[in-house]
Amino acid sequence: MQAEKVVLELIDSPECLNQCQLLLEQGTTSYAQLLAATCLSKLVSRASPLPIEQRIDIRNYILNYIASQPKLAPFVIQALVQVIAKITKLGWFEVLKDQLIFRNIITDVKKFLQGTVDHYIIGVMILSELTQEMNLVDYSRSSAKHRKIATSFCDTSLKDIMMLACSLLKELFAKPLNLHDQRQQSLAVQLLKLVLNCLNFDFIGSSADESADDLCTVQIPTNWRAIFLEPETLDLFFDLYHSLPPVLSQLALSCLVQFASTRRSLFSNPERAKYLGNLTKGVKQILENPQGLSDPGNYHEFCRFLARLKTNYQLGELVMVKDYPEVIQLIANFTITSLQHWEFAPNSVHYLLTLWQRLVASVPFVKTAEPHLLDTYAPEITKAYITSRLECVPVVIRDGLEDPLDDTATVFQQLEQLCTVSRCEYEKTCTLLVQLFDQNAQNYQKLLHSSSRNPIEITVQEGRLAWLVYFVGAFVGGRLTYTSTDEHDAMDGELSCRVFQLMSLMDAKLPQSSNEKVELAILWFMDQFRKTYVGDQLQHTSKVYARMSEVLGITDDNQVLETFMTKIVTNLKYQGRCEPVISRTLQFLNDISVGYPFYCIWHNVLFENIKADFSLTPATYGLLKRLVKIEAVKFMLQNHTSKHFPFLGIGGERRLSDLRCRTVFYTALTRLLMVDLGEDEEEFENFMFPLTVSFESVTRIFNSSFEQEEAKRLLVGLARDLRGIACALNTKSSYSLLFGWLYPAYISVLQRAIELWYREPACTTPILKLMAEFVQNRSQRLNFDGSSPNGILLFREASKMICTYGNQILSLGTLSKDQVYPLKLKGISICYSALKSALCGNYVSFGVFKLYGDNHFDNVLQAFVKMLLSVSHSDLLQYRKLSQSYYPLLECLTQDHMSFISSLEPHVFFYILTSISEGLTAVDTIVSSSCCASLDYIVTYLFKHLSKGKKTPRCREISQDGQRLLHFMQQNPDVLQQMMSILLNTIIFEDCRNQWSVSRPLLGLILLNEKYFSELRATLISSQPDNKREVLDQCFRNLMEGVEQNLLVKNRDRFTQNMSVFRRDVAEALHGEGASDPGTSDAMS
Repeated sequence: MQAEKVVLELIDSPECLNQCQLLLEQGTTSYAQLLAATCLSKLVSRASPLPIEQRIDIRNYILNYIASQPKLAPFVIQALVQVIAKITKLGWFEVLKDQLIFRNIITDVKKFLQGTVDHYIIGVMILSELTQEMNLVDYSRSSAKHRKIATSFCDTSLKDIMMLACSLLKELFAKPLNLHDQRQQSLAVQLLKLVLNCLNFDFIGSSADESADDLCTVQIPTNWRAIFLEPETLDLFFDLYHSLPPVLSQLALSCLVQFASTRRSLFSNPERAKYLGNLTKGVKQILENPQGLSDPGNYHEFCRFLARLKTNYQLGELVMVKDYPEVIQLIANFTITSLQHWEFAPNSVHYLLTLWQRLVASVPFVKTAEPHLLDTYAPEITKAYITSRLECVPVVIRDGLEDPLDDTATVFQQLEQLCTVSRCEYEKTCTLLVQLFDQNAQNYQKLLHSSSRNPIEITVQEGRLAWLVYFVGAFVGGRLTYTSTDEHDAMDGELSCRVFQLMSLMDAKLPQSSNEKVELAILWFMDQFRKTYVGDQLQHTSKVYARMSEVLGITDDNQVLETFMTKIVTNLKYQGRCEPVISRTLQFLNDISVGYPFYCIWHNVLFENIKADFSLTPATYGLLKRLVKIEAVKFMLQNHTSKHFPFLGIGGERRLSDLRCRTVFYTALTRLLMVDLGEDEEEFENFMFPLTVSFESVTRIFNSSFEQEEAKRLLVGLARDLRGIACALNTKSSYSLLFGWLYPAYISVLQRAIELWYREPACTTPILKLMAEFVQNRSQRLNFDGSSPNGILLFREASKMICTYGNQILSLGTLSKDQVYPLKLKGISICYSALKSALCGNYVSFGVFKLYGDNHFDNVLQAFVKMLLSVSHSDLLQYRKLSQSYYPLLECLTQDHMSFISSLEPHVFFYILTSISEGLTAVDTIVSSSCCASLDYIVTYLFKHLSKGKKTPRCREISQDGQRLLHFMQQNPDVLQQMMSILLNTIIFEDCRNQWSVSRPLLGLILLNEKYFSELRATLISSQPDNKREVLDQCFRNLMEGVEQNLLVKNRDRFTQNMSVFRRDVAEALHGEGASDPGTSDAMS
């Protein structure tokens, strides 16, 4: 922090450049020079650039400085080279004396290449850093500007840099290389990095996530064909791999990964076959001499290289390669060896499985007669994976290593890949799995019945069984309708029998003992089986049930559902202290009630996304009808208490956050309850009885000695239960039952809790979330009868709670940075979400409050203002949940309650306008679109009031609030002008993803500020070369063509259409070498 402060002070100093020069020339340590380089980097990257002459001087000074002192510390040279790269990129289009002055960098670099080895290294570093900088997206600047610079650099310089790098590599390795010489090794590293940066360049502006290896086609430009068609190019990098030590050969392999990823369309068919042949020849050489693969870095890059081969080339092309049988055998042996050494570079296995998954998936589409040999090798790959995982279990347990099963995300990903591979010669896979399952299950039973039970041996056997259950689940879930046969279904039945038998065996041990990993694996299997073989859309004559009928007596999916629900009840009864098992059991229960697979959301926030309004298809409804007839389901509906399900208990060592799983439980349970409930109030009351008892207990505690800890736990649990119930009630009749139960009997208890425990978010957050859910008019469930006051009563309670919380939370005063969100901003964001739902629910006529002197509506709006003013603008945008609740709420207020907005004090209104202005450029489209909508409503309100004053002498028709707003705008004209600049800047220079939203307020801003709009237009046009000005002037004239002086819908639509054309025409006009740097748009801000 102190160092950052020093840097900022130095940058803001008028003597910054002189002081940086002094540090570079007279600094006694490398860190002083690094400080100077850091300051220069920040200085040249500022939004308001230095004069062009000054930037040229800085660049030339640094070039001369590092040329005169080539033996500086490497990190100092790197920092100075970054400054040169930044200056070059940001000034790429700038002209001085009719010259693109910053583009002569390659000429400058060639001077370094003619010097000593140290100079040579610096020259290569400059090119490498420049290539990387040109490819780097700076999200604080215009993305359109970045793409324009990157495209121009690619078109004019990148190919030359790539050819130069390859040429220098050939020269370097044409003579004996002494890799013990640090400078020669450094030169080789820098050259390989330069080639890699060239190949990693984002040629088409896809901005793909670098962590996603699936989007791996390199879009090499067509004019690079000659480089790739030369066999010497690939040979060079394969030779480099074989001749260099691991630290360098890894970079050579990284380059080969990119070569293997070259787009197919770069070549003709014969050229592509030849290129693929050269790649596979290189693969064969590496696998025949695998010594280098003992290095983890080389091994990882080689695995990536193999995966890319199948990603970019078809199996039909691979089998036509000259040495395909030898190559596929070598790859298979390499894969088997890799899987057997599971502890070595485990993160690389993904790429090998990707290769085999895609190879096997392509088999049905191969047209050539050449044998693909996958039916020989795929079963061996599957066998190697299965056996290696079973063999790792004792090693993990006895040596205390990290268990691969703990990383469920990786396990599920690999199982998904393996299930495709396993379906090739499925009979062999099933035979192996049956043999292993029977063997391990028998050993497990022997250990359980042994007089001298060895706990470690039992744990090992349970670990193996867990893996085997995962395998069965994966293979059953991998069934494909168009490739499966009755024989395959019968094999699935054979495998599934064993898991159901193991499930019975594990349940028989409860509650004395259980194994978390086995239980989680069984839940995974249950969901895979459900997706594949349970449901009205599947044929009940499936052969899977034939074997299950013989062994287990399970003849159809109804009995499977009974087994599933019994297992759920068993887990909830006896696994209450095992949070992972409980949470996944509840998620399975929740998903089985809506028909969605649960494995894909285990790794999301479990309880954030349960609000979705799932529409019941006939198939899903039929499934629910069958579920509610099962005895286990009836038991849950009648006995959802801590007595039967300990996880619902509040005692012991449980933290308040441990109670979150209750929400999921009650969502699923209520969904099942509603299948046959209809409007049966008595049955609903019976279902709610345990909650009624709990509420009565809380009420007694509040009225007596008041044991706070017990009351907190009871109330937090109740809030989570009720939220789960409310989430599942999507009809008017069902919601009315809950409303009648909660109001007025128990709502005051919730209000009291907010008042007492506002300092404890673990208590207030569940209660506020319950209210936010309760006021949400999802599926029109809150459309009460015309004679019912329930809508108003509900809003009054929400108002009380928000006001109470808002007033109390503001009394906390200033909070530290790490406390401000959990203690304050999170609660405010929930309050804003609740208020937005209440205001937009269309179940309350808000004019009634003022008419009858009820201040609840005014109070909640004032609470909104007080909470807002306690939040900084930076926090509004920094915390995503806060911004996604505040801005939609503001949109709702400006749409329906402008009289309130216009009555605000000037400083409050200014705060709101500033928040809108800052939100217009937000990356989140929810935020930016809401800002545009809010601004549009404000501008429309202003325009209407101005129109009233102009069209009639009776100015008194303008309300007092309207006059205040007009007066404020007259005193602060720059506010709307700045927002017009931002919107125009977005339209012209940015990647505008919500063009329609931006167009709506822009028209009103132009009509209110025509003079300023003309000035902006003139500024932009005058900043462009003479040959562009007339075109841009015509674009602006076309923008307003046919647009009238009003904000009627028809006129707005015309403007929106014009703006779409305007955006396209301006982009074409500004595209090209002659256009000025879009950075001139900074003058519009």
